[in-house]
Amino acid sequence: MSAQTPQPPTILVVDDVPENLELMAALLSQEGWRVRVANSGERALRLVHAYPPDLILLDIMMPEVDGYEVCREIKADARTAHIPVIFMTAKAEVEDETYGLGLGAEDYIVKPISPPIVVARVRTHLALKAANDALRQQNARLEIEVRRRTAQIQVAQDITVMAIASLAETRDNETGN
Repeated sequence: MSAQTPQPPTILVVDDVPENLELMAALLSQEGWRVRVANSGERALRLVHAYPPDLILLDIMMPEVDGYEVCREIKADARTAHIPVIFMTAKAEVEDETYGLGLGAEDYIVKPISPPIVVARVRTHLALKAANDALRQQNARLEIEVRRRTAQIQVAQDITVMAIASLAETRDNETGN
């Protein structure tokens, strides 16, 4: 039996400017990561639900559904709330960054980007997500084990109570019934 090689992480890049999508796809692909792109907030939300990525690089200023709304919807859904979101935007005001981080984004990168910084931040957040995923899986295994052991204890307790009740009801001629 051969061990399966793990799939490289998938990154969803969301931006309404085709040149930005091409640049980010080329940069991230060089690192061996799988890249999906979306040119609108609506398409991003469809992709997130159909093919959940490991990380999302999200522009804020997009027509119709902006990046803030995309992040809000992703973080509000329990199935997708664990996916790290990094805003990558030209909005450089402290208020914009504060608002984006307040919505649940893990990081905020201001354009124009520095490729080595983007790669380093993506690498860091992918490592954190992998650690968080491992913790979630371990917690799920532990919850199953706790339920199993609790059921075992309940059975032992029931048997003990039945045995004590049976002993209490037993009458013995030598002890005066």
